[in-house]
Amino acid sequence: MSTYDLIIIGSGPGGYVTAIRAAQLGLKTAIVEREHLGGICLNWGCIPTKALLRSAEIKHYADHAKDYGLTLNGTVTADVKAVVARSRGVSARLNTGVGFLMKKNKVDVIWGEAKITKPGEIIVSAPSKPAVQPAHPAPKGTLGHGTYTAKNIIVATGARPRVLPGIEPDGKLIWTYFEAMVPAEMPKSMVVMGSGAIGIEFASFYNAMGVDVTVVELMGQVMPVEDTEISKLAQKLLEKQGLKFILEAKVTKVEKGANSVTAHIETKDGKVQMITADRLISAVGVQGNIENLGLEALGVKTERGCIVTDGYGRTNVAGILAIGDVAGPPMLAHKAEHEGVICVEKIAGVPGVHAMDKSKVPGCTYCHPQVASVGLTEQKAKDAGHEIRVGRFSFAANGKAIALGEDQGLIKVIFDKKTGQLLGAHMVGAEVTELIQGFVVAIGLETTEEELMHTIFPHPTLSEMMKEAVLDAYGKVLNA
Repeated sequence: MSTYDLIIIGSGPGGYVTAIRAAQLGLKTAIVEREHLGGICLNWGCIPTKALLRSAEIKHYADHAKDYGLTLNGTVTADVKAVVARSRGVSARLNTGVGFLMKKNKVDVIWGEAKITKPGEIIVSAPSKPAVQPAHPAPKGTLGHGTYTAKNIIVATGARPRVLPGIEPDGKLIWTYFEAMVPAEMPKSMVVMGSGAIGIEFASFYNAMGVDVTVVELMGQVMPVEDTEISKLAQKLLEKQGLKFILEAKVTKVEKGANSVTAHIETKDGKVQMITADRLISAVGVQGNIENLGLEALGVKTERGCIVTDGYGRTNVAGILAIGDVAGPPMLAHKAEHEGVICVEKIAGVPGVHAMDKSKVPGCTYCHPQVASVGLTEQKAKDAGHEIRVGRFSFAANGKAIALGEDQGLIKVIFDKKTGQLLGAHMVGAEVTELIQGFVVAIGLETTEEELMHTIFPHPTLSEMMKEAVLDAYGKVLNA
């Protein structure tokens, strides 16, 4: 039996970052992993999808080379195997990096599946079921199966794709993001169920690769969590690229052929249309990995497939904590990392630790054009009782955007009319996933409109639009 100050179950972004911070604080720390160091994000999510989308972006620019005064000899075609190989190579490189970080910070890695037998104790054994995707071999220097104890145990087991009854993924015709990330060949047509970040990113990727893509969304707008105005513009720009959307609809049935699927799509008025496509991607959300951990027997409270925690990651059972996707939305890697740092600093008694504020977590969707946001949407700000000022600035009026050939997009900001508090910022357009952090910092520092107006933004940059949007909210816009 090995004893630690802290054991973390799961080595995704939340788990491994938390382990590093714990080690920095002098806690003897171990991390348990059953499949892949780096978790879903690094191996099958955030990182490899961005590598795929980068390939799609390069192809998009190559297809439009004439717009930049360039002539390419021959047709630009996608080598599917090479595109996938590049994505997997990026993932493998970072996976190795996580192993190095664990060794560097003297965090023990225990390879296997953990079950909490009682507060302060886990048993690690062989996985109870095979990995969704082939697991990596145990890295050198990892510990094996056995009993381990720690004063505190953090569950960071992440989430997996949600499965709808009757539309279960089969790995061939009906895909989750796992299969969508490693296609053996490019299908000619595709139906995507769900227009959240995962669905839209894959829809954007496959569309850029020449696939005929139809997106089916249950809600009345694409990317339902986004501001309605931004969502509508994003849909319009995606449709210009060839994407098709069916809103307020759901796939009720899927018939499988030899190498195709027929989706029965029911709209809100009860009408049913059928679309036959080579493949269907199920992107209807994810659910927390809470099974086989011993939580139920210990009385750990769960809700809607996730572990219930307070702002410091604490569950209702002393000594058992949870962070990241398994602890509920927003299910984002950067939320998991920050949540883990808060959790472990609270454990270590670091003074002045603030509880997690989920309202300040930015969201990014890496389709083309990109979408990014933080804080309240216009409607939610009104619903919360705020009297608001709204500012907007179009990419079409920004010199850098025009020079880049990316003049379609919008920056939108929402202020409290009485106090000048920045309530929310919403963007669609080129590189907005990089721009959004400026507003994240502003909200975190409780910056007012006056301070933003007196901040000098460099020219020529896309960031100038952020200031112009603020100026527009107060009737002072200069370049529109």
